[in-house]
Amino acid sequence: MRTERIGTSDVRFRRQGEGDFAVVFVHGFLDDQYVWDSLIGELTTPGVECVTLDLAGSGDRAQASGPFTYDRFADEVGAVAEALGKPFVIVGQSMGSAVADLVAAQHPDRALGLVLVTPIPLAGTRQPDEVMETFRSLGGDGDAQRAVRTQLSAALADGELDRLVVSGTRIRPETVRETADCWNNGHPAGERPSRYTGPVLIVRGEDDGFVTAELVAQGVAPRFAAPQTVTVGQAGHWAHLEQPATVAGHLDRFLAGVLPAVRASDWTNAFEEKSANAFSEAFAAGVTLEASILTRPVEGRDQVKNVMAAASTIYDSLVFTQETVNGERSYLEWHATAFGGTQIDGVTILTKDADGQIVRAAIHHRPLGAVHRFSAELGRRLAGVLDAEYFHRG
Repeated sequence: MRTERIGTSDVRFRRQGEGDFAVVFVHGFLDDQYVWDSLIGELTTPGVECVTLDLAGSGDRAQASGPFTYDRFADEVGAVAEALGKPFVIVGQSMGSAVADLVAAQHPDRALGLVLVTPIPLAGTRQPDEVMETFRSLGGDGDAQRAVRTQLSAALADGELDRLVVSGTRIRPETVRETADCWNNGHPAGERPSRYTGPVLIVRGEDDGFVTAELVAQGVAPRFAAPQTVTVGQAGHWAHLEQPATVAGHLDRFLAGVLPAVRASDWTNAFEEKSANAFSEAFAAGVTLEASILTRPVEGRDQVKNVMAAASTIYDSLVFTQETVNGERSYLEWHATAFGGTQIDGVTILTKDADGQIVRAAIHHRPLGAVHRFSAELGRRLAGVLDAEYFHRG
């Protein structure tokens, strides 16, 4: 486990595990990032990295100053998702589910899935003042927080309840009031269908007296095209703490359906090794390489392997996110970084012969600025190996 920071800000996040994909967890009202630890410990999906952070005003950021708004929360969580440099699934609970909704909508190219646990509607709960004053006045009052958590849960262990009360009472009273108004008043985006069109899982605690089945059916689910909704028995508002194994099972099944099943191949293995010999094993003798970073095709195994080996060393990171096979052709989508953080996305089309060797590779990078910079750098690295006319001028 390691902790990293976003620039010089006070936003820090924990990274647990290794993988080409991340699962980002966003906690709810009065909670902190450690509320996810029991659930994370129950997950069995391989090849994923679990990421947690404290929202402004909570946990180790309890002394942060306002404003405490959905836009601020989403911007900070989104910055963490960007810093990971890999596709992600985002999971939010209660108020955190609204934050997760906004982040997924703002990063549709990276967000592979959205999971809402006992979700508060993004449009807000719109409770009257007399009801909200109960929540606004919880700051610093451990007994009141314990009573509310007990009332809204069904199987919260004493140890977990004690820890939640400790984390909740760390939050400043003025922060509690402002954050309560945030989730009650909601965000304008909640008044219309979500901009996120990917897979959505909604998890509700059967005994949750706050996020009821009616609230989910009327205020949450209709904003998504085809959400999957599951109910967890013997669980209330903190289903992920009350029944962590059950919720983890639902999340594992969701991840199995949304994470790309990119199969290992000579091509992807060659990128990991970054050697000319590794690429040579994948290519037929007469292979042709076409690419947006090249002004003309490169032909022949020796030349193509040199180009690919040099190109693979320019990337800081490279993740293959999707693969589709149709006959002799394979289509691979990928996401990469280079030059200390420049984002590059692309599609590779591989055509193989009857022996399974690659006879044609077509690689399409984007955006255009990255294409020109990458091409110029590749030309410099291959000076004396390949004519300069093959490359764009950077």
